[in-house]
Amino acid sequence: MTELLYQTDSTLRTFRAQVEQVNSEDRAICLDRSAFYPGGGGQPHDLGSLTADDGTAWSVVKVKKNGDDVWHFLGADSALPAIGQMLTGELDWARRYALMRTHTAMHILCGVVFRDYGAQVTGGEMDVCKGRMDFEFETLSKELVGVIEESVNREVVAAHSVNVQILPREAAFQIPDLIRTKINLLPPGIQFVRIVELDGLDLQADGGTHVQNTQEVGRMRIVEYKSKGKINKRIYVELD
Repeated sequence: MTELLYQTDSTLRTFRAQVEQVNSEDRAICLDRSAFYPGGGGQPHDLGSLTADDGTAWSVVKVKKNGDDVWHFLGADSALPAIGQMLTGELDWARRYALMRTHTAMHILCGVVFRDYGAQVTGGEMDVCKGRMDFEFETLSKELVGVIEESVNREVVAAHSVNVQILPREAAFQIPDLIRTKINLLPPGIQFVRIVELDGLDLQADGGTHVQNTQEVGRMRIVEYKSKGKINKRIYVELD
């Protein structure tokens, strides 16, 4: 089982870890602990590097979670490290921080739309400083999109703190409106639920990484919107 360091500290840029498993065919290794986000919930996986104590280094080109293990796929820089070897991991911090800003921006958008219009999320995806979310809207106009953009930017500058806690599943599901998506995506086997709260605005079950305050997001722009069905509308957001 890989200890998921990013779950409790999204600001961690470097870490020490031991190699637990090696997959030579895929050039992938599993570590006992990792700060690399393996992707999920619409957020892409992290990139970065792993370095041995003798200076041998590998680029991390892909990260994927398989059960309780996080696999780090390595570039063809050097021969694979050995089981038991200690490595220092370093994230591509500029990219990770941009994704943290983007993920928090998506929660701001979700919080505003749910609070003001009661619309649930039907899908979403993000990349560096841009993303899209689908909502249960019957109609969406240019005027309404403008109102939503003004509202989300008010919440950015309102400086909501972003708090994380991990609760037993039974306790977490006592929280009203915890699941803002149309479909509950949490598998029954998950016994502990990670909760991300934008203080006073949004509260969701979420496994991704976030900034510590909404002010860090910066200005949000709604650059496009589309109808994806009778009651499914897509909103595209970019960050300055």
